[in-house]
Amino acid sequence: MKFSNFLFPESKTPSGDFDVIEESLREAELSDELGYDVIWLAEHHFDGGCAYVDPTTFAAAIAARTKRIKIGFAVAQMALHHPIRFAEQIALIDNISKGRIIVGVGRGTAYNFYEFRGFGIDPDEAHDMLLEVEDILVKAWTTENYKHDGKYWQLELPELRPQVYQKPHPPMIRACSGLESTLEMAREGRPFLMNLQSDEVTKERMDQYRAAMSEAGHDDETVARNVADSWVWRNIFVADTDAEAEAVGVPCFRDMRAYLQQNRDRMNTTSELAAQASRITGSARDSLEHGLIHGSPETVCERLENLNEIGVGGVIIHFRLGAMPYDAAAHSLKLFAEKVAPNFRDPLAV
Repeated sequence: MKFSNFLFPESKTPSGDFDVIEESLREAELSDELGYDVIWLAEHHFDGGCAYVDPTTFAAAIAARTKRIKIGFAVAQMALHHPIRFAEQIALIDNISKGRIIVGVGRGTAYNFYEFRGFGIDPDEAHDMLLEVEDILVKAWTTENYKHDGKYWQLELPELRPQVYQKPHPPMIRACSGLESTLEMAREGRPFLMNLQSDEVTKERMDQYRAAMSEAGHDDETVARNVADSWVWRNIFVADTDAEAEAVGVPCFRDMRAYLQQNRDRMNTTSELAAQASRITGSARDSLEHGLIHGSPETVCERLENLNEIGVGGVIIHFRLGAMPYDAAAHSLKLFAEKVAPNFRDPLAV
């Protein structure tokens, strides 16, 4: 398995934003030094749930301060970006990083309606906008004199400059919140990002993903490559002992989940809250049993063995949970890199 750090830092008040952003840059540098494969960046707006807010700008900062680690989005909310501006930004970061960017895309949050309102976007159109943007991005990176006449954008692009460093273009991977979108990626022969699910659901999805790829006519080599390039999300906190992990990690996890819901209750309208309640909630994310792996290195190894047996390609690990102190998260990062990861692959770095 590959292992990565999901850099998703919470800042509860505007006065704390600067410190959290600075600490997040330090965490990125530490992740690079420890040999993690990827730093994944989120995108959330207006609520402090993701302090750096804009993954493209923050990716450029990380690219300038790291040497080896790849930088991915989990995910950039495509409805909130102009596709040509985004294509240019990715091309620039791809050059700055010398080809270390992974373009993770998605429709955007299913519950934070206020994020769409802040950008003047209808959330009901977000999925169709995602599909149109995906098509535009690939052609903008690979086609001269490109013209696009779509539902949301009408574009005439002589040539994108700078051109992307990776050829023909940086890898693009889509986040899938449900089974059908996962199977769509399988039929297209593409890897995917899986949101936080129980191990049981993860196994079912991965088995169906492999089967759907084979049924669509993709050969065994393609199936294996796409599985290796797919990632699943887990919240993990490692401490020297199980007792310490329980005392530090569990309260931070519970506080993080509560803060997220408080923001939704506070910032969504009454009708949006009703729409949120009608959707399937991420119970695995809220459940301590499924939503948090915590303990000593030995205990965390035991929990990760399930994922190893499932055969997932990589794990997107959210280490700094909520308002967790930086030093605690950094110690967890180090323990995982030194005492957990070597049990599942050697060497840690690709």
